[in-house]
Amino acid sequence: MAVVVAGKHSWDLTPREAAALQRRLQAEVICEDRIGAVEYVAGVDVGFEQSGRVTRAAVAVLTFPGLELCEHALAREPTRFPYVPGLLSFREIPAILTALQQLRCSPDLVLCDAHGRAHPRRFGLASHLGLLLDLPSIGVAKSRLIGDHDPVPPQRGASVALRDRGETIGAVLRTRAATRPVYVSIGHRLSLATCIDYVLACTPRFRLPETTRWADRLASDRDRRRRARSTSTATIKR
Repeated sequence: MAVVVAGKHSWDLTPREAAALQRRLQAEVICEDRIGAVEYVAGVDVGFEQSGRVTRAAVAVLTFPGLELCEHALAREPTRFPYVPGLLSFREIPAILTALQQLRCSPDLVLCDAHGRAHPRRFGLASHLGLLLDLPSIGVAKSRLIGDHDPVPPQRGASVALRDRGETIGAVLRTRAATRPVYVSIGHRLSLATCIDYVLACTPRFRLPETTRWADRLASDRDRRRRARSTSTATIKR
């Protein structure tokens, strides 16, 4: 089954209008487990071409729990929204949706190289995308946007709360021993504890989830020949 965009809104917004929309939509984010059986997990990542004038979005779908690549897609669109910290979803999601709609199967869970609830308005890209797709989603970011936390113990699987103004907005999770942690937050339709479990299940060897590693490889344009072949969906394995 192809990916269906369940929610829609105008993308022709000013930064002020976009921030107001985030404040309104964050109330619709579900922060409890509403997820069925997971057979496919997706990762999304975004890069830019032509000095930022073109947005290049990649999606990689892996089997779960085996984490074997089964499908991927790449999309390019003109960049229509300026770079504004805290509003990156309005700059990146249109191209992500185009890439997702190329897929032949719909993932059961989406991991985003971005924040979800760990956001000034509690509505980062992972929450925005999850809500539009009505799919469980997780923010797995490489760096902190907001919040404070205690030191994270060095062993794999250790985590501490990420807090902002007295509210727990995510977790700082060690996915590999003695390596920098990642910042995990609820995107949509999951509890924070379940988000942590899925992130650990998707990081068997490296710091970042396999979904992110595959999507980043596509979005970063490291291999031009691979990129050229990926302009349409390529089915690798099912």
